[in-house]
Amino acid sequence: MGKVLREGYTTGATATVAMKAAVLAIKGEFPKQVTVLSPQRTEITLPVQSASAENNIGTATVLKDAGDDLDCTNGTPIVVTVELTDKSGMELRAGKGVGTVTRPGLQVQVGRPAINPGPQIMLRYVYEELIAPAHGCIVTISIPKGEELAKQTLNPALGVVGGISVLGTTGIVKPMSEDAYKRSLAPQVPVVWASGIRTATLCPGRIGEHAAQIMGIPKESIIETSNYIGYMMEQCVAKGFEKMLLIGHMGKLVKVASGSFHTYNRNSDGRMETMAAYAAMNGAAPAIVREIMECNTTDGAALIIAREGYNMIYGQMAERAQVRAERYIFGKARVGIVFLLNIWRYMTDYVHNLSRKPFSSLFHTSAAHHHGYAHEMTAIMPPARVQ
Repeated sequence: MGKVLREGYTTGATATVAMKAAVLAIKGEFPKQVTVLSPQRTEITLPVQSASAENNIGTATVLKDAGDDLDCTNGTPIVVTVELTDKSGMELRAGKGVGTVTRPGLQVQVGRPAINPGPQIMLRYVYEELIAPAHGCIVTISIPKGEELAKQTLNPALGVVGGISVLGTTGIVKPMSEDAYKRSLAPQVPVVWASGIRTATLCPGRIGEHAAQIMGIPKESIIETSNYIGYMMEQCVAKGFEKMLLIGHMGKLVKVASGSFHTYNRNSDGRMETMAAYAAMNGAAPAIVREIMECNTTDGAALIIAREGYNMIYGQMAERAQVRAERYIFGKARVGIVFLLNIWRYMTDYVHNLSRKPFSSLFHTSAAHHHGYAHEMTAIMPPARVQ
């Protein structure tokens, strides 16, 4: 029987405990642990690392405990300062390391601290329990390491700048499941839509993102899919997108050509089989097909394909990926495909020869004319320079 994974607590719950500890410090109380209510009014108890107060200002620090979830914020200090005021109501402020929303489409208005509705409810419970109606308060949440941690999240793509978000709908973190990770990717879609962009650019990874930017595609249109290409295409269709451009390294997109839309290697890996089949279809000898099949990576197979003069297979595979992708979403959107190769990383001499040719000979842009990007294709820089 597998290990039972330990649940943790959200940044919102952690900040709420810190707020309550800060208010209690103003009152002269310094408990080692504090209990707060989740939005559903269940109790959450966490230890307090430190608390202090002077006059009507209290500050407390609580460490984020993510349990067994793979969360980059685990162990991060969350610091909350509460200042009592004579003006009624609670004002929330973003301190160091807490982001500010700059793009529409999220649960928080543009210009406001990236503190989601769930945590706001929890913080208000504390305000109502210990502060109102005698006083109002200014609550400043700081996450000292937040700006650096944000680089490991989707916040930059979502338009949250300056740090991470204070999140949580229940206060409890369940160890990340595949479904939870997919749901964490989905908020990118309404943000892109809200910006007025109507062609979604889907990228499984950084190579695709960098190439898209070099192609002149607006950064605001880029949506990270990770391995969940099919799921993110469905999210785009549900939002109303009728055009998509899928850009990525061949190692990912050759799987789409074979009909796999969850590209994690344990779920789908027919890369060599697909490339070998297309080479054979174009007349490759059995020995060449066998050599491709024995490769460990698509970049390695690309060396053989280039050596033998079968570069036409990339266009064919991209065309097939387009057909498969549009079929996957039942024809509800047009899908363009851009395959990226890394073979010049390994073959300096061959690179010089290729660099004199349009790079479109190395990756196909099926349906690119649907998106207005066709004229950009021959100007794409080699991925080796993109990284």
